[in-house]
Amino acid sequence: MIFLVLILLGLALWMLLKGKSLQQDAGLPQGRILYSDPEMVGPPPKPFFDVETQLTGKPDYLVMEGESIIPVEVKSSYAPAEPYAGHVFQLLAYCLLVERDTGNRPPYGILRYRNRTFAIDYTVEQETALLNLLAEMREDFRMGELERCHDDSGRCARCGFRDICDQRL
Repeated sequence: MIFLVLILLGLALWMLLKGKSLQQDAGLPQGRILYSDPEMVGPPPKPFFDVETQLTGKPDYLVMEGESIIPVEVKSSYAPAEPYAGHVFQLLAYCLLVERDTGNRPPYGILRYRNRTFAIDYTVEQETALLNLLAEMREDFRMGELERCHDDSGRCARCGFRDICDQRL
C-alpha cells in the first residue's frame, strides 16, 4: 500500500513539473491560467464586451500574475523581427477589454508566435493609439471608404466576411 502511495505521489509531482514546463514553453508567464480559448481547452466562455468602444473579443489565454490579469494572444506563424502592428493592436484591445471588464489594468499583454514571445506594454500612450485607431476605423466605415487592404488570396479565402465582400479575390 505504501508503495502505491509513493508511486502516486511521484506521478503527481511529475505532472506538476511537466505542466510548469509546458506553460513556460508556451511563453506564458508564471501564474494561474484563468481562462483558455475554447479551441485550446474547455467550454466557450462569454466574450468580453465594452459598450463605449463596441469592442468584443476573447484572448487565447488569461493568466493571473500577482494581482494582474494578463491577456495572451497566440499566433501560429513564426515571429517577424518586430510584432505586426495588427497583432499588437489586437492584444491592446484585449488589454482594454480586460481593464473595462474587471477594473484591473493589465501592465502588459503577451504576443506569442511559434518561435518567440513579445511582452507588449499597455501604457496610456498605447491605449490612446488604440482608441484613435478605433475612431478612425469608425469614421472610415461611416464614410463608406472601406477597401480591401491586401492582395493575398489565401488571407482573403480565410476571411469571415468573404461571402458578403464585393472586393474578394
